[in-house]
Amino acid sequence: MAPWTLTEIAAALRTGWAADTCSPDDLLREPWTEANPAWGHCDITALVVNDIFGGDLMLGEVHHEGLPAGYHWWNRLAGGVEIDLTLEQFRRGQTVTAARVVQRPPGPPRRRSEEYRLLRERVAAHLGPLPAPA
Repeated sequence: MAPWTLTEIAAALRTGWAADTCSPDDLLREPWTEANPAWGHCDITALVVNDIFGGDLMLGEVHHEGLPAGYHWWNRLAGGVEIDLTLEQFRRGQTVTAARVVQRPPGPPRRRSEEYRLLRERVAAHLGPLPAPA
């Protein structure tokens, strides 16, 4: 198996994002559209990236117009480089604060396990077999 580039991984994730993998919490805020494909995908995207690269899962608080508006997930690699493949979803002036490392529980996530599985399958269809979840 040839190594994947981050560009290839990001493209496979982008292809896999859809309304059926969008977070139900975010769907209550606004619908998923192809115009903003990253919307509602930060948690499961961060988990798939963590499956591939390991490292830390990062979690921050999202605020919009000074009010809490949910949470945002991204990755920090072992060398300290942060990768956020869904930051583009914030198009209305949202800010992410209070970043912290969170421990990943073993196995698939309890919440959104079906969407995570579906996104992993779609990414694997483009890249080939993925490493087992951490």
